Amino acid sequence: MRRVAGILVLLVAACGDAEPATSQSQQPPQSSGPAQQCTPLETRPANAPDQRPAFEGQTRACAMKSETATAVTVLARNLVHPWAVEPLPNGDLLVTERPGRMRIITASGQIGEPITGLPNIDARNQGGLLDVALSPTFANDRTIFWSFTEPREGGNGTSVARGVLSADGRSVGDVRVIFRALPTYNNTMHFGSRLAFGPDGKLYITTGERSDTPMRKHAQQLDNHLGKVLRINADGSIPQDNPFVNQAGAKPEIWSYGHRNTQAMAFDPEGRLWIVEHGTRGGDELNLIEKGRNYGWPVQAYGEEYSGQPIAGAETVRPGMQQPVYYWDPVIAPSGMQFYTGSMFPEWRGNLFVGSMVDKQLVRLRLADNRVTGEERLLGDRRQRVRDVRQGPDGALYIVTDEQNGELWRVTKR
Repeated sequence: MRRVAGILVLLVAACGDAEPATSQSQQPPQSSGPAQQCTPLETRPANAPDQRPAFEGQTRACAMKSETATAVTVLARNLVHPWAVEPLPNGDLLVTERPGRMRIITASGQIGEPITGLPNIDARNQGGLLDVALSPTFANDRTIFWSFTEPREGGNGTSVARGVLSADGRSVGDVRVIFRALPTYNNTMHFGSRLAFGPDGKLYITTGERSDTPMRKHAQQLDNHLGKVLRINADGSIPQDNPFVNQAGAKPEIWSYGHRNTQAMAFDPEGRLWIVEHGTRGGDELNLIEKGRNYGWPVQAYGEEYSGQPIAGAETVRPGMQQPVYYWDPVIAPSGMQFYTGSMFPEWRGNLFVGSMVDKQLVRLRLADNRVTGEERLLGDRRQRVRDVRQGPDGALYIVTDEQNGELWRVTKR
């Protein structure tokens, strides 16, 4: 179940495929000692070699290697671009496919028929049926939430709906759209779209800034929902402690802003919110999200345009803007993330797992004091785009791969 309440259960590649009070984290942290001597995991040439990290360890962390042997079981094949996997309390798995299908796959691998009752979906390119999350009260009310690209007059946009999953798992009823990202725009890229319930019981939503250069400015503006992390109540209403509720002209759903295209979001065991967002070439970012903060895009960014040119108007450090905890250059094309809290892999407790689509791997990060201290790449021999990763109630990791013939894996201890 995708929430923090004692238990966290677990694009095409980077498309390539109220001013907040001053806080300590707004300024680039300073190194407290000599550089750590290690072999970095990433040794390939950087896309933006002239850029320098704002602090020691912000990129190219030390390589590490798991001592625990793992086994991968393929639970299901022939899924069409699966986008999300959400473990159910009974061990079954709720899976979305981008063309517009949601289905249950049993713990033994039996693939259910598509669930009926979903609203219309614009399933083109990066758009379609995207994330799914269980209500914190799912065991009592069987309510689920999903994000999707909604066709609208004049274009489309990221929307979130809720509904009640039938007892037989074949349909959803009482379906209501509880959030629509505005403005509507007519393209097929950068919908963001991860969902996560926080320990506060609120629903957090990520959006993209819709990719096209004229749309980028919206990520820095508070009069819209694009390039944001948003926070709403489960019924779609606005929490009154959101940071911009009383600011004229600002969208009250906004929790943080200045994001590019976020397809990975999770709460850590301490209840803090983290995201990993797609950058341009050399600019994927791991960010620790704080209420009301500005994370920079497109005026603060690492990396370069896909053309190889600098990002127009961008600097790597700007006063008053949050620095990423970590960035990747070259990129990993991140989608899906999970902090591991289970008992199956004691070695991995507290580690962060992130899907990599461009390198077709599962990325493991070790963190200490809000810094990345080690990085490992797993499952690269399987050569599939890792789209989502979740921890199940059994402590295993469940993964879906974004392929025309996508798969659902269970990763266990060998």
